[in-house]
Amino acid sequence: MENKNTQPTPSLASELVVGLDIGTTKIAAIVGRKNEFGKVEILGIGKTESLGVNRGVVVNIEQTVASIKAAIAIAADKANVDIGEVIVGIAGQHIKSMQHRGMLTRQSLEDEVSQKDIDSLIDSMHRLVMSPGEEIIHVIPQEYIVDNEIGIKNPIGHAGIRLEGNFHIITGQVSAVKNIFKCVNRAGLETSDLHLEPLASADSVLSDEEKEAGVVLVDIGGGTTDVAIFYDGIIRHTAVIPFGGNIITEDIKEGCGIIKTQAEQLKVRFGSALSQENQENEIISIPGLRGRPHKEISVKFLAQIIQARMEEILEFVLFEIKSSGFERKLAAGIVVTGGGSMLKHLPQLVMLTTGMDCRIGTPNEHLAGNDDELKNPLYATGVGLVMKGIEKYEREAKRGINVNKVDAPTKAESKPEPKEEKKVAGHSQKRLGSFLNTILDKTKDWISDDIE
Repeated sequence: MENKNTQPTPSLASELVVGLDIGTTKIAAIVGRKNEFGKVEILGIGKTESLGVNRGVVVNIEQTVASIKAAIAIAADKANVDIGEVIVGIAGQHIKSMQHRGMLTRQSLEDEVSQKDIDSLIDSMHRLVMSPGEEIIHVIPQEYIVDNEIGIKNPIGHAGIRLEGNFHIITGQVSAVKNIFKCVNRAGLETSDLHLEPLASADSVLSDEEKEAGVVLVDIGGGTTDVAIFYDGIIRHTAVIPFGGNIITEDIKEGCGIIKTQAEQLKVRFGSALSQENQENEIISIPGLRGRPHKEISVKFLAQIIQARMEEILEFVLFEIKSSGFERKLAAGIVVTGGGSMLKHLPQLVMLTTGMDCRIGTPNEHLAGNDDELKNPLYATGVGLVMKGIEKYEREAKRGINVNKVDAPTKAESKPEPKEEKKVAGHSQKRLGSFLNTILDKTKDWISDDIE
């Protein structure tokens, strides 16, 4: 975005970030920035049907590229920006996680632990040998140990020779990661960062208090259900369950003998996760195919199909909670988000199945304004990616790195640019030339002043 501030450091409130959520059922592009009050201001949303993704993995590159282009075009038009760089989310059943401890021996006992030491330790984790076909996506510090002093969250300023760290390491298939980069590149975009989607969703729907008390985030997408467990403000466990909202639609299709489009509409409009909340005499009439008679379906029978599959998904979630070792430490219970969380009576079913408190997570807590469209768990991941991008740019700005990548003139100032002009680091060559001319004019003024 063009910045008129004359100070050398760009205003963080003016930095635009684009989050790209490549899901199984939808692709969403969200343009946002942090305002002067510290809230995230969303300027535009583009959402299209995802045609080339199955269970979070790209299976058809051409269709995925077309969907990305369509979503980006809608978001760019609404926000009146030129999008060239995006923060991308990754999910899918190929995602795995593990715990690992790393160690760094420092050269001097007198020097305090610095950010450089921490970066070296994290870099060594990225060099761990993985199974063939896998690569490390995230290395997330949990706690540090300095000369056997345990439980240190931030070791900077501590003195010691041996610096150790417990890390949560998230891995994915190399081919799946490369296909995402390939799709984004073919859509004419650059990928500035890649983030695990449940971690992005957690940023947008969970509060710091919940993460401190212990909470389970369950992100029910179209192809997968992502689980992230936090305790003491730290990510402790992540997992991907290979079932989501689409398999419920398939169950309705098979159980009711109807086509997939009708099954999806039934699930969205009349679906309930608790069959006991529906009456036997509630009937839905479905039009027959090509002159065939109407089909009548009981709402209670529909809810029984949905409840059976949701209970299976929640059993997997409960297994992951027990596997994490934090089952009895999760005072904040479960927060359900994602498109699949919009089923009626789902919180009640979660509480019955797991015995834990439950609420639906929406991303509006961190947002500026009262846009009703955004008060929807469907956009939790996209908003979270924007927040991740803002955090990254703030870190880089503190280090003095120029992060201005999005050119966003206001509607009043906007002028069509010739198509042959190319973008240079987020700015057109025309603007770069204008900038150089300004410097030359100032140089001439200084010379003439000296002569006088």
